[in-house]
Order: sequence, then structure tokens, then C-alpha cells
Amino acid sequence: MEKRRIALVAHDNKKRDLLEWAKFNRDLLAEHELCATGTTGQLLEEILDIPVSKFQSGPLGGDQQIGAKIAEGDIDCLIFFWDPLEPQPHDPDVRALLRIAVVWNIPVACNRASADYIVSSPLMSEAYERTLPDYTDYLQRVTEPTAGPAAQLVPTVSG
Repeated sequence: MEKRRIALVAHDNKKRDLLEWAKFNRDLLAEHELCATGTTGQLLEEILDIPVSKFQSGPLGGDQQIGAKIAEGDIDCLIFFWDPLEPQPHDPDVRALLRIAVVWNIPVACNRASADYIVSSPLMSEAYERTLPDYTDYLQRVTEPTAGPAAQLVPTVSG
């Protein structure tokens, strides 16, 4: 049995859905390492009676903390029940979290159906080597400012 590191996140209007889903899947989730944004993590820990590593609340930087863990290779799967009908004050953070999950090729579930597919997959418990994208060309690209303020940077002398 492979132990996965699963991040769990839910917007306020989707917390009940995530908690119900997690409770239904409690035994499976207990076999893995769980982390979550602050409020969601606290609720999950209480309902599931299993440890959950908690980051800040999403709007206070929790989404970004999870994104950093994904970029560092410390998270294998993201379960993120987000609310498509309710604008979030931290929407840029939400988009950044989803983007970084795609950049680093980790599975992402955004609702109960996709979460069910992920946790019921044989790959959830078997050895699986995730293909990491090769960003060598991107990292070695040469960029030069061609216009705008960056192209006009000139040392100044104050007197």
C-alpha cells in the first residue's frame, strides 16, 4: 500500500459536501497523510478523528502554502471543492493553486464525482511514478526587455 499525501480544500459553500465525502471515505483517507487549509482541516480532524496537518485559512495564505508544497513535491493529490457560483475575494489564489497543480501534474478533484474517481482508482494504493514535466527549455530561455520601463532601466545618480 502506497501512502499518498492528500491536500483537502473547500470553499465555505462546499465545506459540507467535502465533509460528507470525507466521512464516507474515512477509512481510505485514514491510510494516507492529510493536509488542509485551516478551517477545513479543523472540521475534517473533528469529524474523521484522524490527524490533519493544517495550514492557514485559504484567504490568509493557506491556498498558497499548499501550492508551495505541491511545487516542492510534497503533495500527491489535491481535492479542492470550490464554488463555481460564488465569487471569492481570493480568486487569484484559487486560480494559482489550480494552476500549480496542473504545472506539476498532480491529480485534482473539484467535486464529489471526480474525488470518487481519484480515490477509487487502483493507482491510489499502488506504486505510481508521476511524470514530472521537463521545464528545462523554459528555465533556460533568454529574455531581454524590449519595451516599457524594464528596457529603459538606467542607473541614476542622486545628488
